[in-house]
Amino acid sequence: MVVSAAIVVGALAVTSTELGDDMPSRADKALPVARPDGRFDVNRVVAGSRPAMPSASAMRRAWRFARRRGGQVSVAVLDTAGRLRGRNAGRRYVSASVVKAMLLVAELRRLERERLGVDPATEDLLRAMITRSDNAAADSIYLRVGDARLFALARAARMRRFTVAGYWANAKVTAADLARFFSRLRELLPRRHRRMGLGLLASVVSEQRWGLPRAAGGSWKVYFKGGWRATDRGQLVHQAAWLNDGDRDLAIAVLTDGQPSRRYGIHTVRGVGNRLLQPGT
Repeated sequence: MVVSAAIVVGALAVTSTELGDDMPSRADKALPVARPDGRFDVNRVVAGSRPAMPSASAMRRAWRFARRRGGQVSVAVLDTAGRLRGRNAGRRYVSASVVKAMLLVAELRRLERERLGVDPATEDLLRAMITRSDNAAADSIYLRVGDARLFALARAARMRRFTVAGYWANAKVTAADLARFFSRLRELLPRRHRRMGLGLLASVVSEQRWGLPRAAGGSWKVYFKGGWRATDRGQLVHQAAWLNDGDRDLAIAVLTDGQPSRRYGIHTVRGVGNRLLQPGT
């Protein structure tokens, strides 16, 4: 059930060229529309469509803010036009609790394959793991899922650099891969368990709703998971989310390490989110 050594999912790694400052991923971007001058308009995908959000200028403001912060900061955005952009988005980080969103989906997919419902004990474990980020509950779910099902989920989500070996807390992730995962969250969840899965990710307790949910305000429905822990560099603070406003989808992942404090890391995540999601951008 458990893979003995870390392996990389997928044959292609995300390169710094593909996901440098404000650079779209060739594998994920939609085709833009050529302007009369022969250049491409990065904010349009088909003639007459609404401008993509976040705009190129909003993303540049977010990148500049991230560069000014201490420690390491990586950002990936899968915009409303379906293109992946990022800053240091291919850098791997210890996942901390953000991988619990993958554990949730992997367990619901396991139950679906085995034609099982979600019994009350399992529902309690999943709720504790997601809404309160309970580690003991994550341990129990990981024993059922194991590395193999996490790798299978990563392949289904088209994640390219995800690794895990022997324990969920050993997982490593990139901002680009988390943006891919959260952008496909709805389709990855089995239909009959979709409402439960999304409901849990939308019901994280108020004290953990910092960062992207705060930046989104009331205009987006936010399905997300965060993570934090001490490392040998300082404090690690992550958050990744799928946002939906009824007819548009957006995925954002902000990963940090070497932050002077958890509070500082939270401000880093929210500062990036504010610049990406402010009205009119």
